[in-house]
Amino acid sequence: AQQQLLPAQSRVEFSARQMGVPLQGHFKKFDAQLAFDPAKLATSRIRFTVDTGSATMGARETDAELPKPVWFNVPQFPQAIFESSSIKAQGGGKFDVAGKLTIKGTSVDVTVPVVLTQSGSTTTATGSLPLKRLAFKIGDGEWADTSMVADEVQVTFKLALTGVGKL
Repeated sequence: AQQQLLPAQSRVEFSARQMGVPLQGHFKKFDAQLAFDPAKLATSRIRFTVDTGSATMGARETDAELPKPVWFNVPQFPQAIFESSSIKAQGGGKFDVAGKLTIKGTSVDVTVPVVLTQSGSTTTATGSLPLKRLAFKIGDGEWADTSMVADEVQVTFKLALTGVGKL
């Protein structure tokens, strides 16, 4: 079965702290290419792309800054990409998905803990990943001061998928 992401039922969110105050945002546009078989993890692959220009924090002024070179540099790096290298079952619908995350031309090896649940024909993948924004030069220059904007950014996701085999 062809596996597909259901964007309308999915979310990719991020949270950070500016001067100690929590800020929330999300990406409006993202996609996944999947070849995931719970019975054949060795040959399973996941490629996830996020259009960095679709980031929104709900304020026009902030949203106008995010695409600029100091933050996501959308003209030069329009997408953040995660490509899996291995998927390991942890039992109970839990999986560790290891791979490369590339943002603004910088690639970092990450392992994302993912929980899968199934209801009818829909499989939902949820998880979170703490990132260091400065490792990707997000918020460079004057914004590199972590007392202004914390280095740690929490990315959380809920992805609704079709075509995934029984867990």
